[in-house]
Amino acid sequence: MLDAQSLDKILRNARTHNVWLPKPVTDQQLREIYEIMKWGPTSVNSQPGRIVFVRTREGKEKLKPALSPGNLDKTMAAPVTAIVAYDTQFYEHLPTIFPHNPAAIELFKGAGKEEMARVTAVRNGTLQGAYLIIAARALGFDCGAMSGFNNAMVDQAFFPDGRFKSNFLCNIGYGDHSKLFNRSPRHSFEEACTLM
Repeated sequence: MLDAQSLDKILRNARTHNVWLPKPVTDQQLREIYEIMKWGPTSVNSQPGRIVFVRTREGKEKLKPALSPGNLDKTMAAPVTAIVAYDTQFYEHLPTIFPHNPAAIELFKGAGKEEMARVTAVRNGTLQGAYLIIAARALGFDCGAMSGFNNAMVDQAFFPDGRFKSNFLCNIGYGDHSKLFNRSPRHSFEEACTLM
């Protein structure tokens, strides 16, 4: 079992950050985040998640028009903004990444299977986005996930061929802990869970 300090770092004391310290995140550190997050489970090892790590001024300017006013300043100030997206045709990779069942592609490819493919891509791409947050926190980074942006504008700017679709954004860096507001309450076990 992980020790209490590790659990605190990953979830219990981790916070969503809006204010960032002027400390860079390197490309190598982003690779390390991915090398951890990629091991998280997905349906039939589908791995539909695709990440664009926006870390240059040019990239941020490209993203800027799609941001809601409340997310503009914090995103422009963050060292990195991850566009968490999913591959709508993830199933094309299944013969390679799910080799013990070469027929798995047939679950998702073809007429009448579009909704199954879409739901699988969204669900598992979202899971991979959560793994991204956990991996980044485990490596000592702070995160600020958000959905306040125009998906269509992001998709047009970053995924013009239409194959990938944006899901949510996540700022990554070193948050200014002095700027955090009080933590919001969470549901109790009794409110959120049922034992049967």
